[in-house]
Amino acid sequence: MDNKGRFFDHLVIGSGAAGLSTALRLAEKGTVAVVTKREIDNTNTNYAQGGVACVIDNKDSYNEHLKDTLYAGANMCDEAVARKIIMAGPSCINELISMGTHFTTKGEMGESKNKKDYHLGMEGGHKKRRILHSGDITGNEIQKTLIDACKKNSNIQIFENHAAIDLITSWRLGWMGDNFCLGAYVLDIKSEEVKTFLTLTTTLATGGAGKVYLFTSNPDVACGGGIAMGYRANAQIANMEFFQFHPTILYSPARKNFLISEAVRGEGGILKIKNNKGNLVEFMHKYHEMQSLAPRDIVARAIDNELKRTGQECVFIDIRGKGEAFFKLRFPGIYKECLSAGIDINKDPIPVVPAAHYCCGGVKTDINGYTGLNGLYAVGETACNGFHGANRLASNSLLEALVVPSFLAQDVEEKLGSIRENRPTGHVPDWKTGSATNSDELVVIHHNWDEIRRFMWDYVGICRTNKRLERAKSRIRNIRKEIEKYYWDFFITLDLIELRDMSTAAEIIIDSALQRKESRGLHFNADYPKTEKELELVNTIISRSHAI
Repeated sequence: MDNKGRFFDHLVIGSGAAGLSTALRLAEKGTVAVVTKREIDNTNTNYAQGGVACVIDNKDSYNEHLKDTLYAGANMCDEAVARKIIMAGPSCINELISMGTHFTTKGEMGESKNKKDYHLGMEGGHKKRRILHSGDITGNEIQKTLIDACKKNSNIQIFENHAAIDLITSWRLGWMGDNFCLGAYVLDIKSEEVKTFLTLTTTLATGGAGKVYLFTSNPDVACGGGIAMGYRANAQIANMEFFQFHPTILYSPARKNFLISEAVRGEGGILKIKNNKGNLVEFMHKYHEMQSLAPRDIVARAIDNELKRTGQECVFIDIRGKGEAFFKLRFPGIYKECLSAGIDINKDPIPVVPAAHYCCGGVKTDINGYTGLNGLYAVGETACNGFHGANRLASNSLLEALVVPSFLAQDVEEKLGSIRENRPTGHVPDWKTGSATNSDELVVIHHNWDEIRRFMWDYVGICRTNKRLERAKSRIRNIRKEIEKYYWDFFITLDLIELRDMSTAAEIIIDSALQRKESRGLHFNADYPKTEKELELVNTIISRSHAI
């Protein structure tokens, strides 16, 4: 192999909780490369505020957590998958704690003298307090633990500022026989070299696709890369119409993409809107019996409806009067960020709006993360294993990200002998791309980026219609053709990689939404406002055989 090539037993693309958990599990069985396109902590996990939903209180039960998950998922969850993940939660949480992760205790909150009792948060859709948290920076706490463990593991090598371009498959190379994933082509952003990573297994853990929308809580890395690469490698993509819009992103020009955790409502925050006299009044009682703690899809649509009905720019969370000490203990990050935007949440209501937050669809897998393509796995937000259904229950995402890698490692152990024996061999060529440069290239990339995000927000957002979806389809088809020409004619760059992935993810969302002729969970189409019984547990599947 030439000096541009790398061989590892396992490749993990992405460095959030799911990716790093997978790397640690697989490092027990061989060498692991972790590829991440920016710094290792630039992930959705790092921004997760709420916590991990897990049954650890004797007043709670697996069945109750399962019931809440299934209800939120609008009869689209795979019950067996959900039950297994929920039941495996406590064991994985204990492992994380043993590695050094700190969760807030009742003692720290002044509620108990027993410092070992964890303070459990309440969030929308949950009937019990079961959210383990570290203040309101839970994701950051978990991420630090996992990064530290990976850096100490001699079997794991981390490649920051390396962007995966495409998976290498035997079919892509024109080889006969079963399709195998052999690794990936990866751009070293600093050296501008494209490296060939050859591996026995590859795991997609790139997070979601929130950047396909104009307003999102996600960091800039969330361009749907893993989903797009999986699609191009002939993996099936499932249920991408179910895109979750978080109801409460801080509405402030001073703070971009800052999420106000659902836990704020769990601790007593009430959603309100200004009436015609300028007074704040509640409105969620008009939409759901759980009011401000209703599931996210219902709250997001309710806010969207109220804003359109009144012409106002935002609604408010009113949690005033709890006391500065409470906020500094329970929501130190939110308290600080709001203050920087001129909002004292002890005295002022918090202005909020919905924004794209979480992709409940993704690369279709079984509970072990296996995609059906030899050697290829997907975990976390990149994957769709049936756990979240049509609407993710709050804080179930970190639970899934921590649990599924343990199942994945067991599956890999069972299949590794077969993969070694049957994996096709032969010369894998270096990546080839055009070398032309053009001063107009960046202008076109940025224009297409903005155009996609705007029409996705306007046409494929919280509320959809057939006409809006058809307009979006027409636009994305033309943009995709333009992008593909640039992709092969010009020198490969990170901007071009992300634009290509984002456009692919956007078109899959559009096509998925056009296929579902009903409204269910996160997918609401005004032309099909009813939920159809016969479409329960019927997945929307997109693959390369589908004309996209």
